[in-house]
Amino acid sequence: MKNDITLRPFEKSDSAAVIALWDKAGLLRPWNDPQKDIARKLAEMATGGHSWFWIAEYEGAIIAAAMAGYDGHRGSVNYLGVDPDCRHKGVGRLIMARIETDLIAAGCPKLNLLVRADNLDVQAFYEKLDYGRDATISLSKRLISDE
Repeated sequence: MKNDITLRPFEKSDSAAVIALWDKAGLLRPWNDPQKDIARKLAEMATGGHSWFWIAEYEGAIIAAAMAGYDGHRGSVNYLGVDPDCRHKGVGRLIMARIETDLIAAGCPKLNLLVRADNLDVQAFYEKLDYGRDATISLSKRLISDE
């Protein structure tokens, strides 16, 4: 399967399929509107900065997607979702390798990830890719409501 996967940039016409994938992968939360998040990502990408939105396809179907960016200090990955039927086949590793390559080319010294504390499978996935835990906590403040 891994050799037959195509990585390509997100296209606006992918929106419904990507949102369905994120739902199937368990990434969606009621307080985050994925359509608004996609629109925000596309607006950010239009500014010409270091921002990426990758799609993985297999036999014409979207099986993974991830957003990434670099703010000049740290890189980040959001909404990395892999179709549950395609997990443990190297798809997540492939898309993360592409993101890391993009970030290194942009001069990014470090990539930060946020993983939900109860998502032990995803924590194990990233640990296999040599990601470690930082001695930090995540704080947030909602500036714009998606509701």
